[in-house]
Amino acid sequence: MKLTRKVRPGMTTSPGAKESAEKAAAIMQNGKAPAARVSAKTVLICRAAIIAALYVVLTYLSNIFGLASGAIQLRLSEALCVLPYFSFIAVPGLTIGCLISNILFGVSFYDVIFGTLATAIGAVASYYIRKYKFAVPIPAVLANAIIVPLVLRISGMSEDGFIYLMLTVGTGELLACCALGIPLMLVLEKYGSRIFDKNFI
Repeated sequence: MKLTRKVRPGMTTSPGAKESAEKAAAIMQNGKAPAARVSAKTVLICRAAIIAALYVVLTYLSNIFGLASGAIQLRLSEALCVLPYFSFIAVPGLTIGCLISNILFGVSFYDVIFGTLATAIGAVASYYIRKYKFAVPIPAVLANAIIVPLVLRISGMSEDGFIYLMLTVGTGELLACCALGIPLMLVLEKYGSRIFDKNFI
């Protein structure tokens, strides 16, 4: 015997019950439940974590050749300092990546604190001048060329003169941020809408 439920005239189905019925019908039709939406916050955290991880990996590669710290350094990871051009989420990503890298590959406590601060300052400044595309790498170069030599001198990592250290560190930053970073930015610009969703940040 088949039982059916009669709906009395004037009765309405609640929105919640209607939505549940539609979901159940979709599941029966497709054979699987619809995928759950990922929150914007989760997406942002994941993107920051990916940027941080990339920074650490690239710094490790530089460290293999002895170029991750010291008077003469060329961190491949500094090429990522152009990423604030696309999204503010690159700022915490770069900062956390630099902090972890300095803990793993740095040679002093001052490097961990002030080296990370240099990257954070450069990243924030780069974000705020992002409408000037080719100027985006400059804040990272300047911040590191000024702060890192001070760190090297104060920590006793180098006895070279401040101007000499500015030149060596600044040259390494120019190569990483401009020679490598700008081509990276131009390539990513073609696919930026797929990688960095402007609806998030």
